[in-house]
Amino acid sequence: MRSALVLNATYEPLSVVPARRAACLILADKADLVADDGTEIRSASLSLRNPLVIRLRYVVKVPYHRRTALSRRAVFIRDNHLCQYCGAHADSIDHVMPRSRGGRNEWENVAAACRPCNLHKRDRTPDEADMRLARMPLAPREQAWVVVSVGRVPEAWKPYLAIAS
Repeated sequence: MRSALVLNATYEPLSVVPARRAACLILADKADLVADDGTEIRSASLSLRNPLVIRLRYVVKVPYHRRTALSRRAVFIRDNHLCQYCGAHADSIDHVMPRSRGGRNEWENVAAACRPCNLHKRDRTPDEADMRLARMPLAPREQAWVVVSVGRVPEAWKPYLAIAS
């Protein structure tokens, strides 16, 4: 199913919803259509362009800055599915400082790794295993939750995500 980006009245990205929910918001006069995909949603008496980006007609106060949740999928997206030790295709997650030695389960301590590198490193730090990280893991940017929620960002969304970053 297609998704639509929901913008605040100030053009700040708020969430990603199914296109059907976005159409309901437009029909209820709670949102305006900003961008569509060229197709239509039809009923017996109504025709509506299929929304890709909608803007709410009222301002929603966001009480906190949203952070991307730490998950396997999010780590693979951040690291571009590449092992941070050798550059091969990653298929597992590695804690840079092992959890058994006090390492925490947070963005700055988790990296994508291939199975051979993960098995070689085992319960050691990269220095002890004579391995080097390609780059230090960092928490993703504030708007990264959009990429994680849809996988691939449509071109129509990019101008509105660039404004927010």
